[in-house]
Formats: sequence, structure tokens, C-alpha cells
Amino acid sequence: MPEMIECHNLTKRFGSFTAVDHVTFSVAKGSIFGFLGPNGSGKSTVIRMLCGILQPTEGNATVAGIDVAEASDELKATIGYMSQKFSLYDELNVNENLQFYGRLYGLRGASLKKRMDELITLTHLEPYLTRRAALLSGGWRQRLAMACALMHQPTVLFLDEPTAGIDPVARRELWDLLFEFSGLGMTLFVTTHYMDEAERCSHVGYIHMSRLIVSGVPEDLKSMPQVNPPGTRRLDVNCDHVTVGLQALRHAPGVRSATVFGQSMHLLVDQSTPEEVIRRELARVGIQQVDIRPIGPSLEDVFVALTAQTEQQAKAA
Repeated sequence: MPEMIECHNLTKRFGSFTAVDHVTFSVAKGSIFGFLGPNGSGKSTVIRMLCGILQPTEGNATVAGIDVAEASDELKATIGYMSQKFSLYDELNVNENLQFYGRLYGLRGASLKKRMDELITLTHLEPYLTRRAALLSGGWRQRLAMACALMHQPTVLFLDEPTAGIDPVARRELWDLLFEFSGLGMTLFVTTHYMDEAERCSHVGYIHMSRLIVSGVPEDLKSMPQVNPPGTRRLDVNCDHVTVGLQALRHAPGVRSATVFGQSMHLLVDQSTPEEVIRRELARVGIQQVDIRPIGPSLEDVFVALTAQTEQQAKAA
């Protein structure tokens, strides 16, 4: 697949502060690229450079072959951008918001109606056309914002934390829409804090302290040696009172790390550590019913391991 987004040593400084530090990655046409990182790590700054809103201090980037530093009309016609707080007009209803954005992009008459009908069908907004935007739920506001951002038929859509603040059902429905867009050949660049959303992406990148730590296919990242230290294995431990169990196991012999994951615990243990050791440590705090099974690493494990490694390297430097 051809590359729709390419960055080479992309850097942005604000005075003496480096917000993005020599970031390099590429995104293939039709893929969903998940861009993750803590608040303040540089995610939004990268998006703003790729959209031509901010000029890079160093390096270069292209979107659909267009140099983003030019910020040309051609780039604006190629991309769509939907921020977490996309500017809908609350006093206008759904239909009127779509009309407004369509006219903003130069659509008129039959062309505007045709594009509106396409987007209403695609985003399933039919039941809410006469409802004011202010009265829509979070999930339906995001659908409307997405439809407005797609009015000019962009080939690349940037979504900056599109599911922040909406309920789990609305999040899943919004992702179903993203899969539809990807299936139609659109390239999606999505920032998110949610690990379950990262697992749905075809490729992911993780930025930490302004630097891109890793980028690739989720399954490839999970097989990295930093995530799977030699002589270790990962276990899912399901039991009652997981928070009590966590305290017991964090200092148990052979347990390298332990964290709560829903109603269970995920452990990284020495390969030689028998399950009996885990059961014995839990029994000491009154936990008798325990189910233990082997698991592979999650993307969360990947990012936690790489963050720890990066911070250790920074301290040693």
C-alpha cells in the first residue's frame, strides 16, 4: 500500500521547549493509525503540523504527497480534522450544521444536497436532523462533527481524541464508523488514551516526552524482547479481592510486576516460578479460589515496558 503520511525527523520547538523531537513514521493508505502518549507528550502538536496549522522547526512531512510546510489549498482539500471539541453551532439543528459546513467548503445546490444525503446515511443521523446540536448526546455530537469534517470528501482524516467523554456504547459505535471509512479507502490518524481502542488500530505509534518511542503493527510490538524479557512469562490471575491479592503478590518471590486488570491481575513472573507459589501467597491473605492461565502481553504492557526503559535511559544519560 502507498504511504499517505510520511514524517522524517519532524520537530517543533517553542523557544527553549521542544514539544516534538525528531519524530519519524509513516502511515499507509486505508490504515487506521493510533497515536498514543501521555498528556503533554506532543500528540496534538504532531497533528497540527501535519494539518499545516503549525510550521515544523526541523524535519519534513507529507500528507498524500503534499509538503505540509506549504499549507497549500491542496492540503486543506485533502485532509479532514476533527478535534475533541469540534466547533458545532449549538443553536443550529443537525441539518443546518451540515448545510453550514457544506457551504463553507464551497458546496451549493444539488452538490450540497447529494453530499449531505451521503453523510447522513453513512453516520445514521436521519432520526436527529431537526434536533438542535446542543440537545444531542455526546456520541451523536461526535457523529455530527465527523460528518461536518468529511463534507469536502478528504482522503485523510485526523481525529484528536474523538471518543473522550462519551459512553462505552457510543465509543464502540463511533469505531464501527471508523472501520467503515477505512474500508472505503480513507486513511485515519487517531489519537486516543484508551488501550482497547489502540488494539483496534492496524498500526500504532507511542510518543513519550516528545519522542516517538515505537511504531508498528500491534502484534509485532507485543513480541518485542523489551516486553518479553528472557526467562519470563505472563499470567492472568482471577480471584476475589484482587486489590488485596495485588499487595500480596507484588513482593512475592519470582513476581517481577503485577497490576490489576478488571477483575483479575496480570503478572510478569520468572519462567521457573510455579503456580503453587502464587496460590500460597494468596492463601496467606485469605484468598482460596484462584484461577491462573497464561496470557500474552497487551499493548498496555508494551507501553508500560517501553516507558520504563525510556525513563531509565534518560536518568542514566
